[in-house]
Amino acid sequence: MQIDETLLQRLEKLSYLQIPEEQREDMISQLSEIVSFVDNLSELNTDGISATFAMSDVSTSLREDIGVVDRTINDDILAHAPHAQEHFFIVPKIIE
Repeated sequence: MQIDETLLQRLEKLSYLQIPEEQREDMISQLSEIVSFVDNLSELNTDGISATFAMSDVSTSLREDIGVVDRTINDDILAHAPHAQEHFFIVPKIIE
Protein backbone atom coordinates (compact mmCIF):
# COMPACT_ATOMS: atom_id res chain seq x y z
CA MET A 1 0.00 0.00 0.00
CA GLN A 2 1.36 3.38 -0.98
CA ILE A 3 0.95 6.23 1.49
CA ASP A 4 0.48 9.49 -0.37
CA GLU A 5 -1.12 12.88 0.20
CA THR A 6 -4.57 11.64 -0.85
CA LEU A 7 -4.49 8.78 1.66
CA LEU A 8 -3.16 11.08 4.37
CA GLN A 9 -6.07 13.47 3.77
CA ARG A 10 -8.51 10.55 4.02
CA LEU A 11 -6.90 9.39 7.28
CA GLU A 12 -7.15 12.92 8.64
CA LYS A 13 -10.85 13.01 7.83
CA LEU A 14 -11.54 9.59 9.36
CA SER A 15 -9.58 10.33 12.52
CA TYR A 16 -10.78 13.93 12.92
CA LEU A 17 -7.14 15.01 13.17
CA GLN A 18 -5.41 17.85 11.39
CA ILE A 19 -1.75 17.37 10.57
CA PRO A 20 0.20 20.63 10.24
CA GLU A 21 1.72 21.31 6.83
CA GLU A 22 5.31 21.15 8.14
CA GLN A 23 4.72 17.63 9.56
CA ARG A 24 2.97 16.06 6.58
CA GLU A 25 6.07 14.68 4.84
CA ASP A 26 7.36 13.16 8.10
CA MET A 27 3.96 11.61 8.75
CA ILE A 28 3.83 10.08 5.27
CA SER A 29 7.32 8.67 5.78
CA GLN A 30 6.49 7.20 9.20
CA LEU A 31 3.22 5.66 8.01
CA SER A 32 5.04 4.14 5.01
CA GLU A 33 7.56 2.52 7.38
CA ILE A 34 4.73 1.05 9.47
CA VAL A 35 2.96 -0.37 6.41
CA SER A 36 6.25 -1.79 5.16
CA PHE A 37 6.82 -3.53 8.50
CA VAL A 38 3.33 -5.05 8.46
CA ASP A 39 3.91 -6.23 4.88
CA ASN A 40 7.05 -8.04 6.09
CA LEU A 41 4.95 -9.84 8.71
CA SER A 42 2.58 -11.13 6.03
CA GLU A 43 5.52 -12.88 4.34
CA LEU A 44 6.13 -15.16 7.36
CA ASN A 45 5.38 -18.85 6.81
CA THR A 46 2.76 -19.85 9.39
CA ASP A 47 1.56 -23.07 7.74
CA GLY A 48 2.40 -25.39 10.65
CA ILE A 49 1.24 -23.07 13.43
CA SER A 50 -2.20 -23.32 14.99
CA ALA A 51 -4.35 -20.18 15.03
CA THR A 52 -4.55 -20.52 18.81
CA PHE A 53 -0.79 -20.86 19.32
CA ALA A 54 0.59 -19.44 22.57
CA MET A 55 4.12 -19.33 23.96
CA SER A 56 3.02 -20.99 27.19
CA ASP A 57 0.38 -23.55 28.16
CA VAL A 58 -0.16 -21.80 31.50
CA SER A 59 -3.45 -19.95 31.60
CA THR A 60 -3.80 -16.47 32.98
CA SER A 61 -4.45 -16.51 36.68
CA LEU A 62 -7.56 -14.72 37.83
CA ARG A 63 -7.84 -12.45 40.82
CA GLU A 64 -10.81 -11.86 43.05
CA ASP A 65 -12.86 -8.87 41.93
CA ILE A 66 -13.13 -6.61 44.96
CA GLY A 67 -14.80 -3.23 44.72
CA VAL A 68 -13.04 -0.34 46.44
CA VAL A 69 -14.75 2.92 47.32
CA ASP A 70 -12.57 5.97 47.87
CA ARG A 71 -14.80 8.82 49.03
CA THR A 72 -11.98 11.36 48.65
CA ILE A 73 -12.11 10.92 44.86
CA ASN A 74 -15.88 11.40 44.87
CA ASP A 75 -15.56 14.48 47.06
CA ASP A 76 -12.87 15.98 44.81
CA ILE A 77 -15.03 15.48 41.72
CA LEU A 78 -18.20 16.75 43.33
CA ALA A 79 -16.36 19.83 44.65
CA HIS A 80 -16.23 21.06 41.03
CA ALA A 81 -19.89 20.35 40.28
CA PRO A 82 -22.30 23.32 40.12
CA HIS A 83 -24.77 21.47 42.36
CA ALA A 84 -24.14 18.37 44.50
CA GLN A 85 -25.76 16.83 47.55
CA GLU A 86 -25.04 13.66 49.55
CA HIS A 87 -22.34 12.41 47.14
CA PHE A 88 -24.54 12.89 44.03
CA PHE A 89 -24.74 15.40 41.20
CA ILE A 90 -27.90 17.50 41.23
CA VAL A 91 -29.23 18.12 37.72
CA PRO A 92 -32.37 19.79 36.41
CA LYS A 93 -35.41 17.58 35.97
CA ILE A 94 -35.91 16.82 32.28
CA ILE A 95 -38.82 14.34 32.34
CA GLU A 96 -42.21 15.43 33.60
